[in-house]
This record gives sequence, C-alpha cells and structure tokens, in this order.
Amino acid sequence: MKTLLGLALVWLAGFAVSRAAESRPNILWLIAEDACPDFGCYGVAEVRTPNIDRFADESCRYLHAFTTAPVCSASRSAFMTGRYQTSFGAQNHRSHRNDGYHRPQEIRLITERLREAGYFTANVRALPPELGFKGTGKTDWNFFDDHKAFDSDQWGDLKAHQPFYAQVNFHETHRPYFKAKQNPTDPAKVKLPPYLADDPVIRADWAAYLDEVAELDTKVGKVLELLERQGLKENTIVFLFADHGREDFRGKYYAYEQGFNIPLIIRWPALLKPGSTNDGLISMLDVHAQCLAMAGVKAEGLDGAPFFGPEAKPREFVFCARDRIDDTPDRIRTVRDVRYKYIRNLEPERAYLQPMAYAEVTNPSYVRMRQLSAEGKLNPAQSKFMAPHRPSEELYDLESDPFELRNLAEDAQQRSILERLRAKLDIWMKETHDQGGIPEDPAEVQKEMDQLAKSVAKMKAQRGAEGGN
Repeated sequence: MKTLLGLALVWLAGFAVSRAAESRPNILWLIAEDACPDFGCYGVAEVRTPNIDRFADESCRYLHAFTTAPVCSASRSAFMTGRYQTSFGAQNHRSHRNDGYHRPQEIRLITERLREAGYFTANVRALPPELGFKGTGKTDWNFFDDHKAFDSDQWGDLKAHQPFYAQVNFHETHRPYFKAKQNPTDPAKVKLPPYLADDPVIRADWAAYLDEVAELDTKVGKVLELLERQGLKENTIVFLFADHGREDFRGKYYAYEQGFNIPLIIRWPALLKPGSTNDGLISMLDVHAQCLAMAGVKAEGLDGAPFFGPEAKPREFVFCARDRIDDTPDRIRTVRDVRYKYIRNLEPERAYLQPMAYAEVTNPSYVRMRQLSAEGKLNPAQSKFMAPHRPSEELYDLESDPFELRNLAEDAQQRSILERLRAKLDIWMKETHDQGGIPEDPAEVQKEMDQLAKSVAKMKAQRGAEGGN
C-alpha cells in the first residue's frame, strides 16, 4: 500500500510539473562575444544592423546593462550560475580547468534549475543547414564541466521539447576581426572614442569590428526568422546580449565601461512594451534571476533579482571585478550607480596596459597605441592609459565624462560621493566573500600559461602564413 501511495505521489508531482510547464514560456538567449551596444538601435550610425534594429522595435532595449567581468570565462561563470564569480573562486580567466575543482554544491547552473522544473535545455550548435552557419556552443566556465549541463545541442530538438531554455552563441565580434568582402565599413567614417588615436591602423581595426557586428546581425536575423517560421515566436522570450564589452584599447580585460557595458534587448510583449527603452541599472545576474522567475522557479541565494514583472526589484548599484587574465595578473573592483563610478585598484603598482601575449597577436590597436606612445604622438587623454602605475582609487562622473578620463578621487567637492561608493564596495566585498585575494596554485597557473603559449604560437604561425593580415 505504501509503495502504491509513493508511486501515486511521484506521478502526481510529475504531472504537476508537466501541467505547469505547459503554461510557461520558452527562453532563448542569443549571446554575442565581446560587444558593446554598437548597434544602429543604440545610435551607432555607421554600423549596419537592420535585423537587430527591427528586433529592438519589437522589444525593450536596456541602456545600462553590465556583465560582472570584462572577460568571457569569469563573466559566463557568473551569469550561468547567478552568482558573482568572485564569491566561489571563478574570477581568474580560464582557471580550474584541469585541477579537479568543482563548484560548491550550492552554486548551480541555470540549466540545472530549469531542468528540474520541467524545461528542456540546449546549447545550440546544429542549426538547419539552410542557415549556413552553426552556433559555437561556447561555455568556457572556470570550473569543471562534465558536459551534462545541456540536454542537447540541436535546434531541431526544441519544438518537440517545450518549454525549453536554449542559447545560441555567436563568435563574430570576437577577435580577430575581418574586413567585409562586400560593402565594408569606410574607416574614414567611423567615430572613434577620445582615448584612441586618430590613426589609419586604428580606424581600419574599428571598421573591421563594425563589419563583424554586421555579420552578427545577419546571423541573428536568420535565427529570429527561423523561430518565427517554426511557430515558436509567440511563446518564446528572447534575450539578446553579449558576454562582455568589445575588445578595443580600453575595453575587454579592463575596468572601464567599454569592458562591462553590453547590449541587452528583450522581446516579450506580454510584459515589455515593444520599441521601449529602460535606463535602469541591470546586471547579467539579474537576467539569470529574471529567467528563473518567468519559469516559476524559486531559487535562494542568487546575487541578482528580477527587473520586470511582478517580482521586479530596482537595482541601485552594479558591481564588477577584474582578476588575472591569461598572463596578466591584476585585481580591480568597481561599483557604479546611475551617475558615478568608483574603481579600486588593489594592485596599483601595476601599469594600466600590462603586456598581454594574446592581445599582442590579435589586437592591432593595442600594438599601435604602444607604438604611438613611444613616438610621443598621443594627447593627454590617450596617454593616460600608458602610465606605469595607477592610483589606488578612481572616481568618474559618467554623466559629464562617459569615457572616464577625469579622475575625481582627489576632488574635495566629490568627497561624499567617493566615501559613499567606497563604503558600498567594502560591504559588497565582505558580504559576497570576495575570494580574489586568495593566491592561485602556481603549478596550475603554469599549466594555463603553457597552453596560452601554444595558442599564441599557433596564431603567430597562422598570421605568418597569411602574410601578417
């Protein structure tokens, strides 16, 4: 009798999950790599993004969305778990791949939570052949990956397994950039930020980046069209974002806005007005929490919160962190509100622009700025990032100084703002148990450096075979 009762309870629980799943939306993440809000719908006139712009007309476009790290592995480790990477030892780029490190039990992937709630999960690589491309299937987490995080890598599995959570990863805006073969962006027409020198090499590099954004737009458009053609549009909430900011001279790898600020466009007309914008602060940890809320999943211990719908909680501050990236050690913490940003350089003796083997091969702007600095051809705004040391604290008024060129940390008139943000950062580091100060195992770091050296040597050989292009 007890056995029959137990079986009945199991069946009823499964039935309840099944019935609840029927009323919940599918969730689709379209994830670009290394991109800031450099789309036409964000006001970038020289880029060609008709598909993303049309998608924005059907969606809500977020103006102040941020990742928690300016590099892929740390950022992805955070937004896939809903926890700051610094809180569980995932802050150093491409760490813990071969040392047997597993996530703490309470650190769970969004796919694990959603699967338990009746969702089918996929990191799509295989798309219909007529689209002409595949998803990258990128994960790149700073913890052991048993390759069981997703149920499938096939787009063709989605329609028959609803509700689903799926992501399609695109590589286009990751370096190296390639000039478009047809209708390339005119380097003379691109608008450079003031921290970059107006130089032919740098203009050509920026134009090639915009060409890659245009290619991203083409592929995003094909996926959105596929979603509609297969009858999945109406019940699928679509999130379009990047894993962190673009890799320009002060973007990816660094603690400035260009490293953390990303596009975020969400289509779900039931709760978000088509063609609307939102200027509230959003962390990618909030996107994690939002998706769980929409799936009806109650999760404790997350570092983010829903930002639209009945459970929405406005965010007052965004926190970000930069730690070791490849062969470049560092430790930086930042906090910003809607106007001001505070940066704490915990290792101020280091240069802004430390040597970085990967960037030396893939980033011509990085190399060219070094050359121009040595030749004395940079203005003060451009030279700032060439200083051999940094202040321990930086404070910027992003309203009047969006490119973070005037450090106000020593300005007596800004003292109260500095102290307020400094205190907020102290509290955050304590409450989240920031592990950035814990030394890494030198032997494991050396393994990473050996792998990096092989990758860099391979890229150099390829560049040599291609004539340096």
